[in-house]
Amino acid sequence: MKKKKFGDRKDAVRCTDVNGTNQILIDLKPTRSLGEVYINQKMDVTNLVEYLKKLKDKGEKITYFHAFCTLFGKTIYNRPLLNRFVQNRHIYEHDDITLSYVMKIDFTDKSKEIMVVLPIKNDDNLFSLSKKIGDKVTNVRNHQDSGNGANNAIDTLSKLPNIIRIPVIGLMKLLDRYGALPNSLIKDNIYYSSMVVSNVGTFDCDGIYHNITDFGTCSGLITIGKIREEKVQDKVKYYCEFGITMDERIADGFYFIKSIQLMQYILDNPELLEGRIDETVEITK
Repeated sequence: MKKKKFGDRKDAVRCTDVNGTNQILIDLKPTRSLGEVYINQKMDVTNLVEYLKKLKDKGEKITYFHAFCTLFGKTIYNRPLLNRFVQNRHIYEHDDITLSYVMKIDFTDKSKEIMVVLPIKNDDNLFSLSKKIGDKVTNVRNHQDSGNGANNAIDTLSKLPNIIRIPVIGLMKLLDRYGALPNSLIKDNIYYSSMVVSNVGTFDCDGIYHNITDFGTCSGLITIGKIREEKVQDKVKYYCEFGITMDERIADGFYFIKSIQLMQYILDNPELLEGRIDETVEITK
């Protein structure tokens, strides 16, 4: 963690290496919703499919979601500008890397939804993250963990009458802008993560676009589509479509493209997921 200085937030450090173009772009597009850029990327996951099959044969219970979360974490560690956000017209970098997602207690229309924030530590890898995710799912499904922090706050706030709830939400947005929101409202809050992940492939859906919110500190959202089999020159290949929404004010298009290329390289070499998440990955031909 970087040493805190004047101008930093309790959950992030203010970036001083911001170029003029980025700063003017922030002034022209002062909100995150105005800075949204949408990326649809169909990626070859053939090697990953074969790799996970081998792990399954060895008795490892690794899912595609586990692998993709590891992929995203490893990409962010290698491409740190993806871990930045804009708030109050300044660019900050998160103190840590976290992925978040919304989990249903069971697959019914009326099932309660729980926000989950997954911390990604430097020494994590595919197996440690798989265990973290699996343990969380087990606890939620067994009703041992019904959520806390922001989850409880949402339940409480939603029951307030408009005359009280609306000004309370307004105050929360003001505190959010200056990084003064209480920790109880930040804990397990998907809007206070590095990236929100949504596995829409579970519902036989391809990657879709989803907006990012002006509230909080999350600059990116990625949806994971269903893995589909295709024939390419008489060979069976597997592809997955990702719908990516990013705040263009934190980095330029070239940086985003290079980040996607890194993701594809890791997918082509899935054994890299077994190494430390903060391991430097160099793309080689």
